[in-house]
Amino acid sequence: MRKLSDAERAFIRDNPFYAVLTTVRPDGSPHSTIVWVDEADGDVLFNTALGRAKERYLGSDPRASITVLDPADPYRWIAVSGPVRVTGEGGDAGIDALARKYTGADYAWRREGETRLNARLTPDRIDAHKL
Repeated sequence: MRKLSDAERAFIRDNPFYAVLTTVRPDGSPHSTIVWVDEADGDVLFNTALGRAKERYLGSDPRASITVLDPADPYRWIAVSGPVRVTGEGGDAGIDALARKYTGADYAWRREGETRLNARLTPDRIDAHKL
């Protein structure tokens, strides 16, 4: 197991680059989706909502992979794989923080009755290029 280097942490934390999250469906096939990400204490953070595919699939298999690439140089990227912990604690604040990073404002697409969830991927494997 390798920890994120300072340069890798900064690449995720300091740039509003979109990421691809891949989880595992119950039948073992991959499920990929675009997510906003951040970094804290060497983990990769993202957010979802109760009942969404990401939350359901992570509930049955916590393994996931996140790939972040620089849109100005797609050969500058990082892929981080490992287990994900999902919690409802601070979910609304988490999506607002991500929205401010990516849009400059609080999250504007809340649905009535939606429960937001924070997710934290702890690296087991890290692959990166040009970081």
